[in-house]
Amino acid sequence: MFMSRLRQIPTHHLQSTINRSNCGRRYHFAGFATVAVGKRALNIPVVDFSGYRHSGSTSEKRQIADQIVSAFKDSGFLYLAGHGIPTYTVQNVFQKSADFFKLPMAKKAQLAWEDPRSNRGYVQVGRERVTQSADADEIAALRASAPDFKESMEIGRDWDKTWRNMWPLEADVPGFKQTMLQFFQTCHELHTYIMRAIAVGLDMEEMYFEDRINEQYHNLRLLSYPPIKTSLLTKDGQARAGAHSDYGTLTLLFQDNVGGLQVRNPHTGEYQAATPIPDTIVINCGDLLSRWSNDVLRSTLHRVVAPSIQPISGTEGVTPQRQSIAFFCNPNAGAEISCLPTCYSPSREKKYQPVTTEEYIVGRLKATYM
Repeated sequence: MFMSRLRQIPTHHLQSTINRSNCGRRYHFAGFATVAVGKRALNIPVVDFSGYRHSGSTSEKRQIADQIVSAFKDSGFLYLAGHGIPTYTVQNVFQKSADFFKLPMAKKAQLAWEDPRSNRGYVQVGRERVTQSADADEIAALRASAPDFKESMEIGRDWDKTWRNMWPLEADVPGFKQTMLQFFQTCHELHTYIMRAIAVGLDMEEMYFEDRINEQYHNLRLLSYPPIKTSLLTKDGQARAGAHSDYGTLTLLFQDNVGGLQVRNPHTGEYQAATPIPDTIVINCGDLLSRWSNDVLRSTLHRVVAPSIQPISGTEGVTPQRQSIAFFCNPNAGAEISCLPTCYSPSREKKYQPVTTEEYIVGRLKATYM
């Protein structure tokens, strides 16, 4: 949508368009989040997915599929409503995540992340430095000068015979393992539905991706952004999480109400806040889905910056605690990511050589962590 000037729509105006019923939690939206960024505004639409999950109507499914694909073509991001995950389920995951991060460092350190092929375990503040750079020396320098101020807990499929999840003791965080395993499965099932919609929106058979994503080669990441003083965020390139794209097919992001996520407008290079909207999930397209689609769908840069500062003196302030839950959806480890049949033509050549999921993701992880 081209506009010379566009007024920002406050979050509460978007929320006022939500119509909830007691049965089925259906949503109806009359707009999208947008902000003035010069000649072209970045639109992050709110898509009601309930019709795709429940409707037997081919036309309604196609309409919703087209909305999702259109969003990924334009900005690479959308808010998903009507996704079917109850609010209390998400709240419980956030609570268990908070309980884990409250553990003493000595207990968390026993579960330390060890290997990019596993991508499981606890990552302490400063160990990861997300970036688009592929240069190991450059990433090391960034990590030393401006590390990401966040800690995380990485969880994969629990039945993997080669790589095991690293769980806290049940006595330390009661119900943690069971909660996370159930949520992992719930997110995988939602991801499968969204990939079906993407297939439809790209004019392919609905089940095209089914046997390419069924091994659950995903990553559930619990994220904690501790409070941090303003003075520590003034270094060049510093952020709570640096600008980056995600590696896989989709990311399902569950935010708290603190905020801080920003999306880079691919048309102008400016960043827009992806303001939390209750009962929605922020969904973005990852690198492998973008490669699969020959860049028809966008994998867009995003970052996490400091939200509103709370002053603690005349010259110093502190950011509030922030939590988020990210579910990184990936194709099967051995799946070959080569151009989809509807995404190239004589006028649109294939841009990438085939690569397997494992080759791509492990390569990115090796460069990201120390």
